[in-house]
Amino acid sequence: MRQAGRYLPEYRALRATTSGFVDFCLNPEKAAEATLQPIRRYGFDAAILFSDILMIPLALGQDLTFAAGEGPILGELPDLAIMREKAPLAGEALQNVGETVARVKAQLGPETTLIGFCGGPWTVMTYMLNGKKAHDRSLIRSFVYEDEARVMALLDIVIEASAWYLKMQADQGAQVLKIFESWAEGFPDPYFDSLVIQPHVRLIERVRALGVTLPIIGFPRGAEARCHDYIDAVPVQGMGLGTATPMTLGVELQKKVPIQGALDPVVLRSGGKALDAAVDLILQSWGQGPLIFNLGHGIFPDTPMAHVEQVLQRIRGR
Repeated sequence: MRQAGRYLPEYRALRATTSGFVDFCLNPEKAAEATLQPIRRYGFDAAILFSDILMIPLALGQDLTFAAGEGPILGELPDLAIMREKAPLAGEALQNVGETVARVKAQLGPETTLIGFCGGPWTVMTYMLNGKKAHDRSLIRSFVYEDEARVMALLDIVIEASAWYLKMQADQGAQVLKIFESWAEGFPDPYFDSLVIQPHVRLIERVRALGVTLPIIGFPRGAEARCHDYIDAVPVQGMGLGTATPMTLGVELQKKVPIQGALDPVVLRSGGKALDAAVDLILQSWGQGPLIFNLGHGIFPDTPMAHVEQVLQRIRGR
């Protein structure tokens, strides 16, 4: 999950100096500072690049803005042929992000790992096709049923662009890569395989073909029922888990790969005994296996910093 955010006063002050969120993400000096702020404050074991999964549409020539209270708004989808030409150039188009990676890596100590990322192909494509109605995934599923060939062609373009984007991050100093498939839930058979699993397989194979050997974490959020299918098919070295993951499922998955997650950001915001209990449950259930303790979704802006400190004290005090 993104570590930086409005719960930090230093982030709010930095954000106030930017003209917009896209400009923020593409300003290497400020994006690097946003990445480093939570590391300075909390001493996390890893830093995650401050950016956004929608850098890929931007690299493919689609307009992108973030409106207050509305979230991302994407412009008209460019012609597929034009985007196909731009896809191998995504790393070059997003060199500002690469400079952010390099700046952060230069300032991190050897004890802190730098995680780069991209959005899952399906998730990125939903925003590209939906435009302003980015969260209406039922509309996107309609597109799949009505014109599957076009959807698959766009997925291939997103996969190619994402592979070059991840390669660029690796070249600039990222040490682990993560694929955030935020909208992986709700697929009837056989579409989870064709729209999530197989695109992830192809993306990772393409990244490997480009010479990248870094560990890759997959995070098909909301697809707990399909986690075994995913991990058995997709060649990832780690698995991100959402807040609805049963503890027993996590134990099973740890026999295959390290897992990352899955604290509920709502309980982090709430704090108190409920937060202690939630942390203890994860540590007791998964602490004997390979575990990266993390949230199962993004942190809320109104989360008290004291609650983050409470979690860290709970973990580090064991």
